Amino acid sequence: MFFSEKNRIKFTETILRDAHQSLMATRMKTADMLPIAEVLDEVGYDSVECWGGATFDVCMRYLNEDPWERLRLLRRKFKKTKLQMLLRGQNLLGYQHYSDDVVDMFIRKSVENGIDILRIFDAFNDVRNLERAVYAAKKEGAHIQLAMAYTVGKPYTLKYWKKLAVDLEALGADSICIKDMAGLLLPHEAYQLVKMLKKTVDVPIQLHSHCTSGVAPMTYLKALEAGCDGIDTALSPLALGTSQPATEVMYQTIKNEKKHAKLNEKAMNEATEYFRDFRKRAEAEGLIDNRVMDVDTETLRYQVPGGMLSNLYVQMKQQNMQNRFKEVMKEIPRVREDLGEPPLVTPSSQIVGTQAVFNVMTGERYKMVSKQTRAILKGEYGRTARPFNRSVQKKVIGNGDIVTCRPADLLTPEFYEKKRELGGMASDEEVLAHILFPQSAETFYSRQPK
Repeated sequence: MFFSEKNRIKFTETILRDAHQSLMATRMKTADMLPIAEVLDEVGYDSVECWGGATFDVCMRYLNEDPWERLRLLRRKFKKTKLQMLLRGQNLLGYQHYSDDVVDMFIRKSVENGIDILRIFDAFNDVRNLERAVYAAKKEGAHIQLAMAYTVGKPYTLKYWKKLAVDLEALGADSICIKDMAGLLLPHEAYQLVKMLKKTVDVPIQLHSHCTSGVAPMTYLKALEAGCDGIDTALSPLALGTSQPATEVMYQTIKNEKKHAKLNEKAMNEATEYFRDFRKRAEAEGLIDNRVMDVDTETLRYQVPGGMLSNLYVQMKQQNMQNRFKEVMKEIPRVREDLGEPPLVTPSSQIVGTQAVFNVMTGERYKMVSKQTRAILKGEYGRTARPFNRSVQKKVIGNGDIVTCRPADLLTPEFYEKKRELGGMASDEEVLAHILFPQSAETFYSRQPK
């Protein structure tokens, strides 16, 4: 069982995935991870999040690395610690829904290559979009941690979260994660939420947050006080800012409490020193912008998650639009409301962010529309917590048909068709890469020796 000791707080270390995704646009290389992996394995984490999220695409697109090989290499190093990944339900690691056979194969290969725990979420909290991933993960014997994409707004009451938690447990969750990707969960609200969840469901509760708004460490303490079973942290060189609270600080704060933790401080300190040197190199290469280290209380108004914030700023800088960053930030909540007020988490965060950029850039709202925005308004991503802005919906899709069923029910199987297309030499892992990220995979695999 994932949480086996009733009074011990479980730590999930994020430095190999979400920490560098949030602070430096996912640019940590496998070669930077492997030298310290065996030390991290000695710390005593319940799990190390090392895969999923943006890592798969970035490995191929920017680092010229095989994401599957990264996972295999890390698996060989971690003998004691569970390896964890972030999976976007029917989206897997991409930005659209994939057919059920692709979901099945991707999860099978993820577990085969080394993943123990799948943290699975849907950007809209539409439980229908989690069903197939849960089925596939159960078949492979993995631990299923279903995540609630936390956000704020009129629909998001304690009643809403209670119903969602009941649905997630009924679906087959081994544990439930409160996924606070933008650092919006305030301490008092965290206490209330965790207290309610502990009374509502029998599975353990994990809390994931970001320090973007500055409140996450206080939120963690109040959540733990309410009975939260585990927290996500990052070693201090890549903590805070748009990343997670610092592992060392949270450990020192709670290690002598009744609900205690037990980590190897010598190994932790060695890992901290290693990543301190890594941080200096990353800053020298311009991979960390000081902007993402600031506390931004406007996050509580704009509701932008850490990974989105750093990536959006980098993209706007590349287009020489950084001087209009604040305009885009103000447009994001307006677009979000138009699109049914979804939580801002991948892929909805990227879709809303991109549309906000288009609206600011063109000077007319929805004059230029991405195909993903169009797909959301057609219902192809699932149900949102509240209805779409009807006038915007009509402007974008006219009188087109709206999807009301589970979106993946409309998709035809595609894995074996793609496998045939690529020929007999392509592994299942390579086929999956081509389905999820066709352009990145085509470029990456064309460079590899045959």
